[in-house]
Amino acid sequence: MKEPGKESGRGPGPARGGRSLTRRQRAKLARGAQYGALAAAAAAVGLLADWGEVKDAFFNLDVARDQFPEVITTALVNTVTYTALGFAFGLALGLLLALMKLSSVPPNRWLATTYIEFFRGVPALLVFIALGYGVPLAFQVNMNLYVTAMLALGLVGGAYMAETIRAGIQAVPKGQVEAARSLGMSQTRAMVSIVIPQAFRIVLPPLTNELILLTKDSSLVYVLGLATDEKELTKFGRDALNDNLSLTPILVAGLCYLIITIPLGHLVRRLEAKAAKAR
Repeated sequence: MKEPGKESGRGPGPARGGRSLTRRQRAKLARGAQYGALAAAAAAVGLLADWGEVKDAFFNLDVARDQFPEVITTALVNTVTYTALGFAFGLALGLLLALMKLSSVPPNRWLATTYIEFFRGVPALLVFIALGYGVPLAFQVNMNLYVTAMLALGLVGGAYMAETIRAGIQAVPKGQVEAARSLGMSQTRAMVSIVIPQAFRIVLPPLTNELILLTKDSSLVYVLGLATDEKELTKFGRDALNDNLSLTPILVAGLCYLIITIPLGHLVRRLEAKAAKAR
């Protein structure tokens, strides 16, 4: 008698009508489908786009030529200046907040936590408006544009950097502090001389990422009302767009941002690789 479920001369082989694909074959098929979809999309864009209009809108060389040298000597320099001021203030504030959050004094932890949660939850645009218009109106003071930009960027960036620095401090082995204390160092000196330098080596890549974010957030300075010699890249490109009715100035401004952010991104990757190698 035949055993149930078996046919004479046949084993439990593949299903009738062909064999199933292996994992490698399925992966090749999926990659081929993706390449095909990308090629079809590229062909559709190439066939349907009006390249004459695209050239006039984005790649008008006469309009691009008119943006120089002011886009470099004024807009790019101002963007770097606003970012550097905001990052320096935010770094100092972030270190203070990180130490307060790690403090053994409860009010210090409460204040730091409240500040961090508030400024991480509030849009940076509102901070610029509050400092640019609300504070001068409420306290009858006139703040310099660079001071206002530094405070606005630093207050927001400091909240994020505080959490990064706190994580870095906590990542330093406690044995480092214990060894320093055994040598007669005070808690404060051990923190300043031993812990904080090691923490900054750990958090340098994410801090560089924060610098990139602040570079882009510096575009919010436009809400403060800028004179011609105070324009940053976004405001410069927007005004040039209105004057020329072409998107080429926006493209030029975007390329100038990349001049700043691409080297910083490369630096982040190198720092991360160096830190991983050290570990």
